[in-house]
Amino acid sequence: MFEFLNAKFEDIFFKIKNKGKLSPKDLDDTLREIKLALLEADVNFQVVKEFLDNVKQKAIGENILESLTPLQQVVKIVNEEMTKILGQSSNVINFSQRIPTVIMLVGLQGTGKTTAAVKLANLIKSKYSKQVGLIAADIYRPAAILQLIDYSKKINCTVYHEDNNKDPVSIVYNGVDFFRKNSNDVVIIDTAGRLQIDEDMMNEVIAIKNMIKPHQIYLVVDSMMGQEAVNIAKEFNNKLEYDGIILTKLDSDSRGGAALSINYVIKKPIKFVSNGEKIEDFGFFYPDRMASRILGMGDVLSLIEKTEKIIDDKKAKELEERIYKSELNFEDFIDQLKSIKKIGSLDKIISMLPIMGKNKIFKDINVDDKQLDRLEAMINSMTIEERRNPNIINGSRKKRIAEGSGTNVSDVNRLLKQFESTRQLLKQFTGGFGKKGFNFPFLKF
Repeated sequence: MFEFLNAKFEDIFFKIKNKGKLSPKDLDDTLREIKLALLEADVNFQVVKEFLDNVKQKAIGENILESLTPLQQVVKIVNEEMTKILGQSSNVINFSQRIPTVIMLVGLQGTGKTTAAVKLANLIKSKYSKQVGLIAADIYRPAAILQLIDYSKKINCTVYHEDNNKDPVSIVYNGVDFFRKNSNDVVIIDTAGRLQIDEDMMNEVIAIKNMIKPHQIYLVVDSMMGQEAVNIAKEFNNKLEYDGIILTKLDSDSRGGAALSINYVIKKPIKFVSNGEKIEDFGFFYPDRMASRILGMGDVLSLIEKTEKIIDDKKAKELEERIYKSELNFEDFIDQLKSIKKIGSLDKIISMLPIMGKNKIFKDINVDDKQLDRLEAMINSMTIEERRNPNIINGSRKKRIAEGSGTNVSDVNRLLKQFESTRQLLKQFTGGFGKKGFNFPFLKF
């Protein structure tokens, strides 16, 4: 997510890292490089102009040219202004007092609207314990209804559809009535899109809006579209007046232009973001966290939230005690590997860590998730006794483990050596981030 901008800002900040003070020329050079980076990321020109003006005024006003810590001051100001441009956070959903609350999704074809409908349904179910139904109103795209039904099975949600009805307005009307009679708390409407904005599509979604009067309307926007996404958002808002934006495909090669421009230009908040293929890879948009990740400052809060959903308090406490007593073994290790796989890829986790210069640190290091699979294969090739007491693993056992896991003896030796180093290191830092025993031994590997 935003690897391009992240790398650019990292290079920019690196150049002023060791400067005792900044000269006016240093500040102008820094702002010029930021401008080029943002424009190259397809950020709206007016957004870039206001952003740079604000940064320069603050920098001069706070006398950072006289500061002995100019890097920290510049990063702080840039972070504050970027957060402001990204917009206000709104991490709540307003539910109607009379059920069902009707949420309507609109957008062009190919933006991930159908997937976003299921992801939103899953978030509402898991976070608010609501009964959610979905309406398949896209009668034009081949297999759209089947796709919605298939995805919805994974979260146990009912999909209302009418195979022989070619009128989306009546389908939606009947669907809302169906879910009202079945006492569903929330209904999400997946409307049809087109490859580009046309009169038929707009007339259709406007007719649905006028008939159903949904409580909330969200525009689904593909973050890879850059500046074009802003133009599309503007046209939809002119004709439909939606409430917020769902930004999809943030896990792709997105340069950040759409995210950094859309709120400033449209004056509509980014409500949710989708940043992965899994149904769980979806959540509320936090501008401060997004700004921190763009600037290479990590996003520990989001990482902790993901961890809290996976790690059990009791197990975490037990693990912490075992680490402290130097009793950590490979059974604990395999549990940690399974936990990290649930959180996401190593690349995604590293991007959330507040490591200055991580683009350079990990540039030549392969953080391939297959490495975790190889570690797991070696551990699974051990006997229960070997997992619990790695000290008994001698030469013949290493050979058997290597053959059973499709690796070689040197790989097994490396695993054992690094595991012992990790066990000693973790003993010094028991408690991790202080949240649910946030200790992941795999980070050593």
